[in-house]
Amino acid sequence: MSKSKVLCNFLESEENPADRVLFHPILMQFAAQLNNSTYTEFMTDYRVLVESNIKCLEKFDTDAVGLISDPYRETSAFGATVEFSGNRSPYCPPIILSARDLERLNNPNIHKAERTADRLKAAEYYRQLLGDDIPVIGWIEGPLAEAADLAGVNNILIKILMEEDFVRKLMDKCVITAMDFARAQVEAGCQVIGIGDAVCSQVDAETYFKLVMPLHQKITGYIHSLGAFVKLHICGDITHLLDHLGKTGIDILDLDWMVDFSKAREAVGPAMVLCGNLDPVNCIQNFPGESLAEATSILLKSMHNSRFILSGGCEITPDTPARNLKIMRERSYR
Repeated sequence: MSKSKVLCNFLESEENPADRVLFHPILMQFAAQLNNSTYTEFMTDYRVLVESNIKCLEKFDTDAVGLISDPYRETSAFGATVEFSGNRSPYCPPIILSARDLERLNNPNIHKAERTADRLKAAEYYRQLLGDDIPVIGWIEGPLAEAADLAGVNNILIKILMEEDFVRKLMDKCVITAMDFARAQVEAGCQVIGIGDAVCSQVDAETYFKLVMPLHQKITGYIHSLGAFVKLHICGDITHLLDHLGKTGIDILDLDWMVDFSKAREAVGPAMVLCGNLDPVNCIQNFPGESLAEATSILLKSMHNSRFILSGGCEITPDTPARNLKIMRERSYR
């Protein structure tokens, strides 16, 4: 059975694959480095992104490939300038600093904007090289994360307290583009759409419930109507949000290393797939092989008979030894 069918059957039937635990680490700069490419090349050339991820697929037997690269695809489409520099993280100065800026903000054509179109080309290139056998996980920015990208993290957190209506209006525009971008990626061949909304870990549960959760539900419902599944990624400690996240309707919830799996499972119920959550630095990058194998086994044992995908709590670092990912993959076979 193809990996696409395995993943879709897993998400639809609520039955775990018999032969292995699914393995899908978040690969960006690590993948670029494995391909002897710079992170900038990975972010700006769809061919480098795809070919880097396929090398990881072949080397580590991952159960899906992804389109995740950086948070500024939609931000660039909205008109922001993204500055790239070799293997450094990109920099994108905020462009929405006032209500007047917000009024002038127009939703972009994601098929014509350079960086969103590049991601769509990547989805199509995956299909050209892999056919339908390997699931492709697309990616969009969540409403609060995209609002923070456009207005600045500090600014958006202050405006949540001081100008809530501003934040609502900005997120509403972000949702329109998120759904446009999700639809285009599904049409290009993605079976799963990841939503990155990292800044949600920095707001309290009431704020999330009131401002963001209805938008997550809206986006999730829309993606489901397209016939695709939804994966939500929020970096950091989201323990305080778990009760609400269980009501979003998402299919897969990423958990960072500081979130306790047992608490998460109790909060979200038995049906939602949990993905994670070994510490990417202190464990996956730094542990010697035997210690990493033991840590992986302990995690797998704790998740026995639970709906689970093995991964790091967040992105695999470029300093991670390739053998460590092989150890994780080997331990995931039943």
